Order: sequence, then C-alpha cells, then structure tokens
Amino acid sequence: MSSIETIALFIDGANFYATAKALGFDVDYRRLLSEFRSRGTLLRAFYYTTIIEDQEYSSIRPLIDWLDYNGYTVVTKLTREFVDATTGRRKVKGSMDVDLAVKAMELAEHVDQIVLFSGDGGFRSLVEALQRRGVRVTVISSLASQPPMVADELRRQADVFIDLADLKPKIGREPAERPGSREMRQQPQQFVVRGTIGRGDQVQ
Repeated sequence: MSSIETIALFIDGANFYATAKALGFDVDYRRLLSEFRSRGTLLRAFYYTTIIEDQEYSSIRPLIDWLDYNGYTVVTKLTREFVDATTGRRKVKGSMDVDLAVKAMELAEHVDQIVLFSGDGGFRSLVEALQRRGVRVTVISSLASQPPMVADELRRQADVFIDLADLKPKIGREPAERPGSREMRQQPQQFVVRGTIGRGDQVQ
C-alpha cells in the first residue's frame, strides 16, 4: 500500500474568507495549493461560494475567475438578497452546504483524506459519514480568532484539526504582494493542470 495519500480539498468560501479576515490576513490561493500538493496526491480542490442574483458586479467575481483558471474547481450558486421583515436588515438566502456534502460523499471512495476548510458545525454529520467510509477528515478553521470560528462539535469530530493561524506563514500572502491590486486581479501566468484522477474513475 502506498504511503502517499490521495487528498481532496473542500473550501467553504464564505466561511473560510471570514476566518482569514478574523485572523487579519489574506490567503494566497496559489501557495495554498502548493502546500497541500506537498502533503500527498491532490485529486481536486473545490471552492464553493454563492453569488447574489441580479447584482451587476460581484466583488468575488475576480477571485472565482482566478481560481477557476489556476487549479481549483469552482462551484457557485445564485442566491437572493432580501430584507428581513422583522429586523429590517438585508440578508442573503442560499447555502452551498448540501452541494459540498454531496460531492464529498461522491468522492469518498477515491480519496484517503478530505480537508474541509470550514468551521460550520452543520458539517459534523458529513465528517462522521466520511469517516465511516474510511476517509480521514482534516478540518481547517480557527480557535485563535475572537470569537473562535470553529464549532466545537465539528472540531471534536475531525480526525485532525488545524488552526488556520498556524498555516498563515505557509499560505498567507506576502506583504510585498499586497499593493492595492489583489492577487486574483493579476493575469494568470500559466494554466495549472488540475490534479490527476488517482484511482481510475471518472470524477467531475
């Protein structure tokens, strides 16, 4: 049996962004891919996010376009913005949790480890189901932020918990790279080939 693990990354975009912001740094998504490619055979890196319907320009569009051309499989869903009648506050209706969970279960037989970038306690049952299929699950979120971004039940269920604060030196954007223009606005220098399917099955 090979000691090199097959890994898939599942990034809950909104949750991951909020965690990095709470820790005060920007994620360099190119370095993030490199970091996990160094840990095994990276099968897929999924990035899940919602886009508000009828919004002429979404601030997240440059990021998702950049990710899509640089080794990530981006999954988006249109959501509706509405005003809560009780509080009068604007809210967004829509979630990618089910989409993420379904794809993770589909991929379970093809990977040794799934890395979940989210602190959402709603994923605890998904983690448990993946573990029953023999998949090791690593959760990346933060206890170091104020308040902590990871739900206690999710952290306890995971095989491994990594605090995002500990990954900052490896996947944070260098200060020199921060001059106003964000990384995702740069033209990609080259297309990065997505991770090769490792176990002979077709995976989308």
